Amino acid sequence: MLQNSQLNIKNLQISPPLLLAPMAGLTHSALRTLLLDYGGVGLLSTEMLAARRLPVENEKLSPFLVRTRRESPLSYQLLIKDQEEVGPAVEAVHRFGADAIDLNLGCPAPRVRRSGGGSSLMEMPEKVRSIVARARKATSLPLTAKIRLGEVLSEDTLCHFCSMLEGEGIDLLTVHARLRKEAFCRTPHWHWVAKVKKRLSIPVIANGSVLSVADAKKCLQASGADGLMIGRGAAFTPWLFADIAREVYGLDVAPLPISLPEMYGRFVVSVCKRFLPERRLGRMKEFTHYFASNYAFGHNLAVKVQTSSSMLQGWERAMDFFVRNDRESVQAAETELTKVTQTLIREQAG
Repeated sequence: MLQNSQLNIKNLQISPPLLLAPMAGLTHSALRTLLLDYGGVGLLSTEMLAARRLPVENEKLSPFLVRTRRESPLSYQLLIKDQEEVGPAVEAVHRFGADAIDLNLGCPAPRVRRSGGGSSLMEMPEKVRSIVARARKATSLPLTAKIRLGEVLSEDTLCHFCSMLEGEGIDLLTVHARLRKEAFCRTPHWHWVAKVKKRLSIPVIANGSVLSVADAKKCLQASGADGLMIGRGAAFTPWLFADIAREVYGLDVAPLPISLPEMYGRFVVSVCKRFLPERRLGRMKEFTHYFASNYAFGHNLAVKVQTSSSMLQGWERAMDFFVRNDRESVQAAETELTKVTQTLIREQAG
């Protein structure tokens, strides 16, 4: 059975209801446009943005804020630790042209928790109430939030917290179906998203280990969610959104040929053209960590790039791997791959 292929939140249309998850070091302009090449993304996202720094960030230079005109609709996710940070941060993302604003209430990273943000806020519901209320007054844009299930599985605690978010003006809620301490290797509790969905009248989005079309179908069946948020799967297989849009939502998204070397080259060129030199190599390495899983011996590709000291060296090592493991694709995309090499040589020469 096909799912409803559209969500409307205020004046924002999300079609299909497939959202890109904010991911540190990954959810930047180069990945976003790569996903758009294949289609099927209903709402893009920035990386997690520190609210206190936003008012002084340069949107033309900051790797967290650089974007192209193609990247729309785009949600800006804010890491807010105190209600006093809300006003200046919201004013900044209005200036940057945000289509929606998301509040990070679920990041489990120890550094983020120690600073008083992310999932630590779920332990302080009254503080969250004041943050959400302040944000709601500061913007007419769609205001969303992303959470985890909490410290322990407690339906009353979870649903009370989510109802509070809805009451204070959150327009859409994404639930990462894991507890705060649970790693990505743990099976997500998709059926717990259903408990939230039953309590709320706003759209609820399920997140957590949606890595294939089969996962998408199982997650929607178990959660009853209004849509899906995809994180690591976007970097593993950038065409995943398109596959789900076609097979789950019945949308006419034209399938493109999948050439892994050519795809990787497009990503590398985008990184090179959009980011300052010192911001490039780390993003190439982060993406490669996930992308390499498309090959049986992809760990060799990941290690080679991880130990590279420049974009050009990383690319040359990647090309050597592609020639050894995907020669047919390399030959078919020879012209495009040569252009990537030439671009990197020019950039390194300065």
